[in-house]
Parts: sequence; C-alpha cells; structure tokens
Amino acid sequence: MAGSLRLYFKLIAVSFKSQMQHRASFFMLAGAHFISTFVDIFGIWALFDRFKVVEGWTFAEMTLIYGIIHMGFASAEALSRGFETFSTLVRNGDFDRLLLRPLGTLFQVATCGIQMMRVGRFLQGLVILLWGCSMLQFSLFSTHVLIILLAIVGTTCLFSGLFIIQATLSFWTTETLEIMNITTYGGVEAGQYPITIYPSAFRLFFTFAIPLACVAYYPVATLLKHETIPFWIGSLLPLSGVLFLYLACQLWKFGVSRYQSTGS
Repeated sequence: MAGSLRLYFKLIAVSFKSQMQHRASFFMLAGAHFISTFVDIFGIWALFDRFKVVEGWTFAEMTLIYGIIHMGFASAEALSRGFETFSTLVRNGDFDRLLLRPLGTLFQVATCGIQMMRVGRFLQGLVILLWGCSMLQFSLFSTHVLIILLAIVGTTCLFSGLFIIQATLSFWTTETLEIMNITTYGGVEAGQYPITIYPSAFRLFFTFAIPLACVAYYPVATLLKHETIPFWIGSLLPLSGVLFLYLACQLWKFGVSRYQSTGS
C-alpha cells in the first residue's frame, strides 16, 4: 500500500512536470478555469442581491457550500480524468494492455489522465470559501475549519466515485454514458445551493442514492445551525463520500471481472 502511494504521488509529480513543459498553455488554461467559474458565483450573488436571503441562508453562508463543492469537484476532476475518457480505451481494445501489467487497473486508469490545470477552479473555490469564512468570522484554528476540510475531502471522494462509476458502465455500454453528466457536472450546479430549495424527490436522491447533500450541505448547515440534526452526526456525514468511493471501487472490480476482451 505504501509503495503504491509513493508511486502514485511520483506519477502526479511527473505529470505536473510534463504539463509545465508548456507553461504558457498551462497558465492560460488554469486562468481560464479560474475566471470562467466566477460566472457561477456572480449568478448566485445576483440572486442574493435581489432577495437577500434564500431559505434562511445569506450569501456569505452560501459561499461555504459553493467553495466546498467546487474545490472537491476540481480535485476529483484533476485526479480522475482517466475515468472520464475510459470508454475510449474499452472501445479501442486498449484496456487489454492494462490487464497484462502488474499494477491494478484502477490505479493505472487513475494515473493516466491527471490534469493539473484544474487548479484554476480549485483556487476560485478556495478564494470564495476563504471570503465566506472571513465574513462569518471563522477562526483558521477551529472545529469549523476542520469540518469544512473534512467536507472537501468527502466531496472529492464522492465525485471521484461518480467518475469511477461512469467508467465502469463502459464494460457494458459506451453509448449512454452522457447521462452520468447529470450526476457529475449537474451535481456541481445543484450542490452549490442549499438542498432544501429542491423538491423532496430530488432531495432524497441526492441524500441517499448519491450523498451530495451529506458531504457539503449538511456539515455546513449543522455548523450554522440551519439543521437540527446532532452536531456530531453533521460533522461525520462527509465520511459518506469516502464510503461512496469505496463502493464505486467495488463496482469497478465487479465490472473488470465481467469484462470480455475485444480480442485481436
């Protein structure tokens, strides 16, 4: 396990170094991600500028959820790009080569498409999150920040799990994978608002089927006393993202066991 982790971080470093060979392109792409995602926060600001409060939430409180969602998604997107393009490997028969190598297929796919330019979205989410913490007067050394950090980790695991599930579906079909964008990119759009603004069926789906609300909304809502659930439960709910990632990895293993080689 320790050896795999060392190799993983080494491959990340190699990928970053290779992308920095074209520094102008890297910084322009990172800058584009940073600037383009500000459109979302401007839209949210305009909403709160008009109505001041939405479902009892102020704009400063909303920025905590926004920052967690975007930082978690950016991290998952940067580290899980290989799963997004995995259907091409299956369609072209290139996945057979991965099966012949000593490393696990999950590890190989995870390290074949690392995109460090996603740091632009991550930094934008960080800026908004820090602004929100400042407005709410959160101390950098407090339980609040610890729970927010745990929420970011849980969100990263959740979206990584969704990318793995999308890739796993390629073992059975490569034609209908766009529907998964509803839960990944659509999840980002939905998750940056309080879950209480949505219909009950939508809330149930993104709480129990895909625990998007558990990794971002409920921890923040517990901190700000917008929900009456016990504090310790709200603090631990981000771990549902870790559990979701574990289940996605088990589904991947099942898909690999059912994979039929394309032959030659």
